[in-house]
Parts: sequence; structure tokens; C-alpha cells
Amino acid sequence: MLAIGVGGADAGEVMAGLPWEVLHPQLIGVRLTGRLNGWTSPKDVILYLCGLLTVKGGTNKILEYFGPGAETISATGKGTITNMGAELGATTSIFPFDQKMADYLKLTDREDIAELAQAHRDMLVADPEVYQNPERFYDQIVEIDLSTLEPYVVGPHTPDLARPISKLADEAQEKGYPVELKAALIGSCTNSSYEDISRSAHVAKQGLEAGLKAKTAFLVTPGSERIFHTMKRDGFLETFERMGATVLANACGPCIGQWKRADAVKGRADSIVSSFNRNFPGRNDGLSETLSFLASPEIVTAYAFAGDLRFDPVHHTLKTSDGKEVKFQPPQGEELPRNGFATGEEGYVPPAEDGEELAVEIPPNSERLQLLEPFPPWDGNDFEKLPLLIKTKGKTTTDHISPAGPWLKFRGHLDKISDNMFLGATNAFSNEPGKGIDVLTGERGLPIAQIARRYKAQGVGSVVVGDENYGEGSSREHAAMSPRYLGVKAVITKSFARIHETNLKKQGILPLTFANPADYDQIEEEDRISIVGLRELAPGKPVTVIIHKKDGREVTIQTNHSMTEQQIQWFKAGSALNALS
Repeated sequence: MLAIGVGGADAGEVMAGLPWEVLHPQLIGVRLTGRLNGWTSPKDVILYLCGLLTVKGGTNKILEYFGPGAETISATGKGTITNMGAELGATTSIFPFDQKMADYLKLTDREDIAELAQAHRDMLVADPEVYQNPERFYDQIVEIDLSTLEPYVVGPHTPDLARPISKLADEAQEKGYPVELKAALIGSCTNSSYEDISRSAHVAKQGLEAGLKAKTAFLVTPGSERIFHTMKRDGFLETFERMGATVLANACGPCIGQWKRADAVKGRADSIVSSFNRNFPGRNDGLSETLSFLASPEIVTAYAFAGDLRFDPVHHTLKTSDGKEVKFQPPQGEELPRNGFATGEEGYVPPAEDGEELAVEIPPNSERLQLLEPFPPWDGNDFEKLPLLIKTKGKTTTDHISPAGPWLKFRGHLDKISDNMFLGATNAFSNEPGKGIDVLTGERGLPIAQIARRYKAQGVGSVVVGDENYGEGSSREHAAMSPRYLGVKAVITKSFARIHETNLKKQGILPLTFANPADYDQIEEEDRISIVGLRELAPGKPVTVIIHKKDGREVTIQTNHSMTEQQIQWFKAGSALNALS
């Protein structure tokens, strides 16, 4: 199958039997040759690609891996690579079926699927002519020799700032990165396979045998109940704990901001390193100043012993307490546990066979849950002279629009969670995150959510303007629902991340892109913005935007959109849910 990421509204509609649309993607072929060796892991394949293609290089594209090197990577290693394809903006990523996938399916109680796949193997790999002449079938081809690939470290603040680990020490000195590591974290959905954990445990054992202990906080997040119990059974849990690690719950945890770092100081830049898939400012510990770097779990484990960002376990040594020099040997591990996976508690609770008699009861004073009310439909008129709520500068991820951390407890309460709206987004006019001007009163330095609530109370809508790849990262639906709830009518950007653009459409917000990206610079803080010709809104037809200046001048620009006829009906109805009711 092609597993394509969607927003929550998309998933709900498909479950209800409704059609789902996606822009027909281009194909990037990634030809893999050679074999991973030494310290290099599957994680390094995707970290290298993030640096090569950038966070928007895969937008509206499928990454298809092929070549003799593909068969040498474990099934879970392939999972790590495809998981992080989202950081490229890719529609999805795929590997051809091979024996390693079959072995994994069999060991995870899916032998029937493995047998079915093996019986139809020719349907699950590319046709022979694709391998013979890939240039005819792919829009772009990337070549990676796994044998020469080095371990990579990416960050801070973005997964496409990449370099081999051998280059990081010099770059850290040049750019003034804090070299003392405040935390090292491994695991998460991206890197907690048996192979990852066993290779990391091998590094941990080497350190323990040399008399070393972790010099920084070392946190381990098992990716599942099975992984946790298998770690425990095979002694990995004890190894990490002897090293000084804290093993966390089988949950998202620090990866999505469910972490209050004990030694964090607001306003101070600290460095942390993890094997997670995202490292946007404020993502992990809630502090935008924290410099978060990403690497493979075995590299992160070595970093935990060193406590220093400049350490390169491939080439450097560490000193023990008695002054001896210790050099780690390349990590070794097993792709799959020879004794199978240990089983834990089953977490699946099946739904009722007949849900007609079930009622959802929410206490009236609940701050955690709130019933959704339908958004108002479009009134049929153009948007006239709407104030600019915020013009964001630089990276504006869903984490910037709707931060996580302590806000996650309000995910079921749209009104409460909307108070976090744009808290992390940088205001292009003040460089201050999360604050702006109420143009109706002239007051400055107010939280964006407060300004939006003031406008909404007076029946005034607003417009948001953004930079490149607006809305990258987690598909966090609140990043679209909160602006809609607080009166945002349109978002105009240089470009969108795919899922966030769809989420805006779902909630009835107009997602527009500048026909001329330089027009982004035309927008000033106290401009009013009109979006006209909306009754003639049609697929592929540009939308006219008029910028009303404070001195009375008017500037007319053109914008584009990617809405289909169905999605235009969502806009007119006020949201996709409204259109379905």
C-alpha cells in the first residue's frame, strides 16, 4: 500500500465512506547502492536526504527507494527512513517488498500477510524496466552509496540543517552552539525498534565496561508495549539504567513536548540531542531557545557518555575517571530478536457493536472537553478590508501556530487550546514571537489570540500572512481549527506544507499563495486586506487581493489556490463537516 499522512478530518471522512483527494504527486527515485557499515544506520539515510532535499523538497512528491542497497536495510530501518519522509514534505515514501519485510511480518504474528505478499511479490516491486532505465520513470533521481555514507547530525531548529558528525565540532565553534549537552534522548516512534535499541545497548555496555556513566540526562522512550517488554527481557533496560538512563512510558513524551526539562532556564540557549524526527524551536521542552539536534540512537547514546556536542564517537576517544582513553567500537545489534518479541498487555478496546445507545456526556465546567459547534457558512460576500492578524517570518510550523507541551491537555477543548494560537510564530514586524498589534485600538504587544478574540467579539474577521512552507511538521489540526474559531478568514503565504493546507480547506479558511512571492514584502503591519471575486471562485482561477494602505493607497496583487470544486463547496458551507451534514 501507499500509506499517506492526512489530517484528522480527512481520516474521519474516509472512515465514514467519503472520497479523499490528493494532488497527483511526482516521483523521486532514491537509488541505494552498497551496504551500511560501522556507525552508519538507516537514520543517516534520511538525515542526509533532509539536508539534500530540504524540508520542502518532497512536497507533492513520492520518494521511492530502489537499488541493491535497499534490500540490505532491515524492515524497521526502512520504517525509520519512511517515517521521516514527512520532514521532507513528501506525500509518502515506499520501499519494494523484500525478504526482510517478510521476516518482520512473520515475527510479529502476521505470517498470513507475509505469505500473501510473497505469493504476489511481482506486484509489490517495480517493473524490471524501471530498474533498467529509472531516468524514464522518475522525475528526479538521488544516488546514495550506503558504504560511504557517514553518520549525520541535523539541527538545530530544523531537520534540514545537516552535516556529517565529523564536521559538527568545527561548525559548533564557528556558530557558537552551546557544546554542553543538557539531555540525550532515544526512542520515539521513529527510532525504537529492536535493532535501534540493541545497537544502542551495545554502545552502553562498552561505556559501562570502561567505567563510564552518562554525563547528561539520558532518557529512553520505548516505542511500544512489545518493545518495552522485549527490552526488559533481553537485559537492555538494565543496561540503560546502569548507565544512568531514565526509561519513560511508551508514549510520545518529549518528542511532542510532554517534557518539563528540570534544568531548563527560560531565555538561556541549551543544546539537547535526540533520535526523534522533529526539532523545531520549543518542540521538545517548550523553550524556543533550546537547540535541538537529531542523530541516530546509537550516536545519541555515545553523546550521553560524552555530554559534549563536539564528540565524534567514530574518530574520538573519551577519558575514564582514572585517565584512560576509551574508543567505542562500532555498534552491533540484531535486526530482530532471536527469541521473538515479548508480549505485554493488549491496549485495544473494541467499539460497541451497536453505538446507537451510547451518549457522550461532558460536564458543563470541563476544561478538557468541549462539544464542537458548526462554524458559520460563508455569507456570499467578498472579504472587505480585514485587518492583518499576524505576518509571520521564517519557519512557521504547526508547533509555532499551536504549541504542544502543557497545551496538549486542552486538545479536546477548542476554546481553551485556542489561547495558544501563534504563540511561537515570529511577528515579521517586531521579531517578537506570539505578539502583535490590535489595529482597532492601536495597542501593541498583545498575544495574537487575545487580538483575534477582540476582533471576533466585534464581528471582524482577519487575515494571516506567512512565509515559505507554512504549516510544516505535525498535522496538528488545531493549527487550522483555532484560527478558524477565532475569526481568521484567509491565510496567504509564499507556499504551504501539504497537510496543513488541506486542514485549512477542511475548516473553511481560504489558503492562498502569492502569485509573485515578492508580494509578501508588500504587506505592512496596519494594512487592511480585501479578497474579492469570491462568488467566481473556481479551480485554477487566480484570486484578486487588494491591500489598503494606512495612507489611503491601494495595491492590487494576484494570488493562487489549489482548491478543487469539492473543496470550494467546503469553503462556501463553512467547513467540510458542514458540507457533509
